[in-house]
Amino acid sequence: MAKKVSELDALIIPGGFGAAKNLSDFAVKGTNATINSEVQRIIQEMISGDKPVGALCIAPAALTKALSDRNPEVTIGNDQATANAIESMGGKHKVCTVDMICVDQKNKIVTTPAYMLGPGIKDVASGIELLVEKVVELVD
Repeated sequence: MAKKVSELDALIIPGGFGAAKNLSDFAVKGTNATINSEVQRIIQEMISGDKPVGALCIAPAALTKALSDRNPEVTIGNDQATANAIESMGGKHKVCTVDMICVDQKNKIVTTPAYMLGPGIKDVASGIELLVEKVVELVD
């Protein structure tokens, strides 16, 4: 059943291989990826509705592809190949450490590298906690 964006205050997209393989096919097609149509619809409606979106780990790559016309500023950490892919899909990549977040104020997007960098759950948790706090803060 399709979720109505009007029922949501914010959206946080988990990362991991699922984000690169199930929410999109970025893991297989890279910059030629397509986004699951429902995922793309929800992301676009959230941003158009001025509602915050957070994305962890590799999910910012799918987010960038879904919002390429809005030139989102995101982070996946410091992986240069993925950063280059983000840039070629219309995004702007910011290098961050695992305990940092990247905030695109214009689009209300918050991203963190999580396991793109994280050596352990304690390190990854720092960035994720900051992301959740910032997403909640951006809710109108």
